[in-house]
Amino acid sequence: MDMAGESPSSLANGDSSAASTPAEVVAAVAPPSSRMFQLAESLKLEHQFLRAPLEQFKKTIRSHHRYAEKEISAVLSSVADSADRSDAMSREDAADHLRSLVSRLQGLKRKLEEGSKTEKLQAQRCRARLDHLDSIDADNLTEWSNTRLKRILVDYMLRMSYYDAAKKLAETSNIQDLVDIDIFLDAKKVIDSLQNKEVGPALAWCAENKSRLKKSKSKLEFQLRLQEFIELVRADNYLRAIQCARKYLAPWGATYMKELQCVMATLAFRSNTECPTYKVLFEPMQWVYLVEQFKQEFCRLFGMTLEPLLNIYLQAGLSALKTPFCFEEGCTKEDPLSHEGFRKLAAPLPFSKQHHSKLVCYITKELMDTENPPLVLPNGYVYSTKALEEMASKNDGKVTCPRTGEAFNFCELVKVYIS
Repeated sequence: MDMAGESPSSLANGDSSAASTPAEVVAAVAPPSSRMFQLAESLKLEHQFLRAPLEQFKKTIRSHHRYAEKEISAVLSSVADSADRSDAMSREDAADHLRSLVSRLQGLKRKLEEGSKTEKLQAQRCRARLDHLDSIDADNLTEWSNTRLKRILVDYMLRMSYYDAAKKLAETSNIQDLVDIDIFLDAKKVIDSLQNKEVGPALAWCAENKSRLKKSKSKLEFQLRLQEFIELVRADNYLRAIQCARKYLAPWGATYMKELQCVMATLAFRSNTECPTYKVLFEPMQWVYLVEQFKQEFCRLFGMTLEPLLNIYLQAGLSALKTPFCFEEGCTKEDPLSHEGFRKLAAPLPFSKQHHSKLVCYITKELMDTENPPLVLPNGYVYSTKALEEMASKNDGKVTCPRTGEAFNFCELVKVYIS
């Protein structure tokens, strides 16, 4: 019987776990060098593990550098002005002025000392992550993989806004330096403000990262200014809306003229308009869109994946298991894709490419091959020789089909040849 071209879904005992069982067996007996290679390949998905703290470190350094430059420039400018009008200043005024400059420089020193402590902590986090990656070897592979799983779970919790649970898991696992809780907590402040229909914190975040957002051609600041304008129109504060448009929206005219023309028309159509083109601008969903857009820009800025790492790893595994049989009624409960949550996650994935059918015994879940050939029952169902021989030895040469309950003599079974 030629079965080389058949897929698992065309067999009476088709079991979609066929795609996973051999791989699991191989993984269990794989030599350390092979497992280390597999781990090294999977680390290609860990780009954000080093990138996120590094970007935060660079951002802190830039912020402190700008502040120092601003303060020093102001002090030098004030000294130059005082020198130019030194003849008009009394000795007491000059002394008071110098004391104020000294006080300002002392304030700068304190600020830079605090900033230095923050930078050291962030540098320590980068070092901890490098050491963590460098610590991989065959002896601690299981422990290292468990730590990585906890990191992935914390990442997922933070993205899903389960901040307290993420902090608790990080603390109990002692992996605070290996996760980005503080970065996500900064983002939480912006997300909370947008959900409360406030654009101020989001605009401040855009100002802090203006050069990088401009480099990536981000529309976030423009969209926030549009929403700010819309809220002023909604409140019937047309004068402030026009002032806002002149000051903040006009500079974007050369790039986004169409959007500007549309939003400016709301001055005439007002917030209670029934015209679909302008009514949609006043919908609450605009705030949801802004939250999602901020999350995307936030992830890009810190080199993070847009999808949680947990989803990416799960989809990588599901793509190897997904077959047409997984969506049929006969799909076994052992198959992850028998669960609705996994099916939803696997929906956009292609079916697994199987060059050769793999037959797995419905009873033992073991691979059927030349060492353990398949036997077909008179009712058409196929099981492994090992399973049926064991069953016959316990039942006086009788075998019972686990699916239909029919009983047969072992001598009635027919061997199936796979080619």
